[in-house]
Amino acid sequence: MPGPLVFLCGARDFHAMDWYRRAKELLPGVDICILTDLIEGEGFEKLVDHADKLFKLVIIDKLLLARQSRFGNVWRNLIKLLVFPVQVALVRRFARRNPGAIYYAHAMYYLLLGMAARIPFVGRPQGSDVLIKPYRSRLFRYFAARSLASAQAVIVDSERMRKAILEFCHAPVNVHVIRNGIDLKSIAAAMSQAKEGAAERAAIMSVRGCTPLYRIREIVASRNASTDRTRTPITFIYPFYEDAYRKAVSSLLLPHDRDLGRVEKVQMYGLMAAARLVISIPVSDSSPRSVFEAVFCGCAVAITRQPYYEELPDCMKARILLVDLERPGWFERALELAAEITRTPYRPSERALEAFDQDNTFMEMQALLFAKA
Repeated sequence: MPGPLVFLCGARDFHAMDWYRRAKELLPGVDICILTDLIEGEGFEKLVDHADKLFKLVIIDKLLLARQSRFGNVWRNLIKLLVFPVQVALVRRFARRNPGAIYYAHAMYYLLLGMAARIPFVGRPQGSDVLIKPYRSRLFRYFAARSLASAQAVIVDSERMRKAILEFCHAPVNVHVIRNGIDLKSIAAAMSQAKEGAAERAAIMSVRGCTPLYRIREIVASRNASTDRTRTPITFIYPFYEDAYRKAVSSLLLPHDRDLGRVEKVQMYGLMAAARLVISIPVSDSSPRSVFEAVFCGCAVAITRQPYYEELPDCMKARILLVDLERPGWFERALELAAEITRTPYRPSERALEAFDQDNTFMEMQALLFAKA
């Protein structure tokens, strides 16, 4: 029996916790635990409970600010840097006490911890860890390249990320593209409930983080400039935010808009099942799971052209609207096209089902994790 399987990650990271939950469900015979330095703090909801097997490094929650902000991000990174030597020592101690453990490091900081602690690990960097941060900081690029090269294998969610890693890493990196799968069972349940309610799709949603990267302000400004703005309320959900940016966005909202913040996955699927249009227009994107979830929930989705679009099955492309933010009236035009698209239920092709079922994508990931077990 392989294991234990150790998730070296932030325990408040909803993507990492999704993979953790999937592992527990699909690998019932494997001892699975979390090794972390973050549990909650900064307004994040606690995602773990007493049933989760949690091992603590130095937990820095109480050292962080009360809310998410740009300064809070800088402060968190400074704290992580200051306690880094201690965290490395704790990871090494954990490894000595758990010989034969298999490590999955989620996000670049934890890849760096794995490298410094000299443990064997499979790493999954986030999109910004590869597509944005290495080009803003030479120091980050140097340590990112070393961390990626030290991994037994690296998992990314798009061909764009794979190419970027091979571009800035001079040492060989064993990179594999495995998409962020989606929970088709929960989506099917949400869609079934929506049919029972028989409500017409009407809602407009924004589902990405409330930070400048995701251009939420531009979405609201475009809606406010439309001729029918009083009849086009937007529902906002977001897994994280910057406090000052969220306040700036809030000042532009109309009374009938809904700001729900972070919601549970099942609630999100219920909202999507009743939505006509989901808007996702970040400055840069890799392989956004929320876009794929919206498509499988039957929505039309407005995006700016990103490389991942070209790789999608035709059935998914047919639900996606490519918008040009420089073109006046893009918001109104997207609404018109969304009304046409959502008259027809989404029927995924076999290719789409195979590529995006999270059970399938986890099995691909499992093969890498246990390759040398």
